[in-house]
Amino acid sequence: MKTLLLGALLILPSAAFAGAVTVFKGRPTMKIAEAGLGRAPETLSSRNADYFECVISKVGEDYFWASRENARLQRVDAGAFVTFTAFDGSGYVRVTKKEKKAAASRVGSTEARFDYVEHLLVGLRSFTYYGIEQ
Repeated sequence: MKTLLLGALLILPSAAFAGAVTVFKGRPTMKIAEAGLGRAPETLSSRNADYFECVISKVGEDYFWASRENARLQRVDAGAFVTFTAFDGSGYVRVTKKEKKAAASRVGSTEARFDYVEHLLVGLRSFTYYGIEQ
């Protein structure tokens, strides 16, 4: 009986995401790791870019950071950007709206070159990825 119950518990989370729709998919080209005492920018290889892909899904009315253990996200629409913030405080993803890309690009070279930024907090360290929407 315990084995059956454990099996059902393992299946339930994946069943809950069966109706997930991908609302954003991005591929990073830059990574910046910071730890208070040091900062390490890195241009990502194609292989690493694939590994650090950013995916956001929608299930019903809820958003999830599919590429980050399905952390639940809050969506905020403001100006040229949509920001998805993790409820658990682990980070956020800010995406330029496609229809506002030209306007956002006038802000600066970062907005012109990249479509999104993904910011993760791990302990007191942070990892920031800049990339292009897929």
